[in-house]
Amino acid sequence: MAPSEHDDDGSNRVVSDAWDYRGNPATTERTGGWFSAASILGVELTERLTTLGIAVNLVTYLTGVMHLGSARSANMVTNFLGTSFLLCLFGGFIADTYLGRYLTIAIFTTVQATGVTVLTVSTMVPGLRPPHCTTVDSCIKANGTQLSVLYLALYLTALGTGGLKSSVSGLGSDQFDESSPREKSKMISFFSWFFFLINIGSLAAVTVLVYIQDNLGRKWGYGICACAILVALILFLSGTRKYRFKKLAGSPITRVARVISTAWRNRHRDLPSDPTLLYQGDMTCVNGDAYKRTITTVAHTKRFRFLDKAAIIVDDHGMDPEKKSERNIISLAQVEEVKLVLSMMPIWATTIIFWTAYAQMTTFSVQQATTMDRRLVGSFQIPAASLTVFFVGSVLVVVPIYDRAVVPIARRFTGRREGITTLQRIGVGLVLSILAMVASALTEIKRLSVAHATPSPSGTVPLSVFWLVPQFFLVGAGEAFTYIGQLDFFLRECPAAMKTMSTGMFLSTLSLGFFFSSALVAIVHMVTSGHGTSGWITDNLNKGKLYNFYWLLAALSVLNFAVYLYCAKWYVYKEQRISTTNLEEEEKVIELEACCQA
Repeated sequence: MAPSEHDDDGSNRVVSDAWDYRGNPATTERTGGWFSAASILGVELTERLTTLGIAVNLVTYLTGVMHLGSARSANMVTNFLGTSFLLCLFGGFIADTYLGRYLTIAIFTTVQATGVTVLTVSTMVPGLRPPHCTTVDSCIKANGTQLSVLYLALYLTALGTGGLKSSVSGLGSDQFDESSPREKSKMISFFSWFFFLINIGSLAAVTVLVYIQDNLGRKWGYGICACAILVALILFLSGTRKYRFKKLAGSPITRVARVISTAWRNRHRDLPSDPTLLYQGDMTCVNGDAYKRTITTVAHTKRFRFLDKAAIIVDDHGMDPEKKSERNIISLAQVEEVKLVLSMMPIWATTIIFWTAYAQMTTFSVQQATTMDRRLVGSFQIPAASLTVFFVGSVLVVVPIYDRAVVPIARRFTGRREGITTLQRIGVGLVLSILAMVASALTEIKRLSVAHATPSPSGTVPLSVFWLVPQFFLVGAGEAFTYIGQLDFFLRECPAAMKTMSTGMFLSTLSLGFFFSSALVAIVHMVTSGHGTSGWITDNLNKGKLYNFYWLLAALSVLNFAVYLYCAKWYVYKEQRISTTNLEEEEKVIELEACCQA
């Protein structure tokens, strides 16, 4: 049973800046807490189960059932995952600007359930998939109608995933009041449970769900996902009376665009030599309370000085006073917030390649597994996609080792409480991804040498599938460093008013990594195929040179890491840019509060 949701002293109180479902001020006794959070966590659990359950085994469905080529199948998987993460930006914009997090989750969970239902139906109706092959040469590829239904199912699922994923963690954290030490500690526990359930969903997807798909049929595997989503949606809606709601904050993308557009509009104006002559922002009464600019603000910097023109005070004589005030709404503090975002972009760009390496674990590594000896005990064979269990398991192993061993040791040498910085943590992940691509290339060379030396009538290479474990483990360990490091970096470094956008920036690196993988595969396949030679990526991996593709990814990752090191050295953490406003400004705030109360 969840503990009582009273305040620290056991009393019921009103939560600031939060409302219940009727629009009344939220109280600690009637709203929020673990009951509400658990209903929200259920949605994220089923989202992870569904998205990964479809993605990790999709390449075998496309090649084995829909009879598509290896390169095209791999690109369909990465495009599906890339779209899912890219749509998180769209979902965040909709939630912040129009619908709010609750309605966004409810609507897009329904969309995801619809997509998975269509996918389930497509595996059940014979006319929606090509006939089984009698011989290798008799395979008929899926036709336009069959592929159209498949695309509809996948991208409805991707739309639902992107929409709900953007708001789940935010709505969950809204159920706890940061101003209360007791509830703040529960919020920290919520994020721990959030990460734990993501990995539980991943484990269930790559083991139980993949086994059901391979042995009982896709219709059962996808049907279970559809039912799980509907159950999670019902549980989510049942908690409506207990949720705490926040008012729409408006899209941070709009605020960034306003700063940039205002700076462009003032591009022909001269910047004053003294930055104090720029618009600093006013403090006004809002709903009877003093609106205070944050006492600790980001110091003015000389980087991206062009944006300072957005804060130029324009004296347009004869202009209507209301329109004039609208022109002078960009403060120097708002400009510095946008500068913070722009300064993060080089780090953002140099983490994309990690997710390109990550993408291979759900495509070519799974295809490699289908050609190898997967016997475990007796006649039992491990499903090819279940090899990703080593990938997920390495995340669960590395995280506690990092927290319990690496951080204490690093703390002794660096003197920092966190042991190593977020950028150093990301850097470790990038190095591990390089090692993973090297291991992938070497394993593929070994696999091909065995395949060419001892051709098997069944097409199975007499080499244990466990040779693939190092590449799965290294990428998983890399994710434990890069994923958490990126999340920490973007949440900590992004301005407080742009937390939703910071999560979107982080997830967009995953999206672009998958899309870059698709583009790279398409280019490599086009350049290396034909001219009387076998290409690097072929439908029959035993006739290809997949190891060259892995070497290419390793080389690109090394080059990217060199650029990352330069960008990380150039980057200045936000805490080093903080300046504290003087006592005089604090006194002005106190005076304004007294005025508002009067």
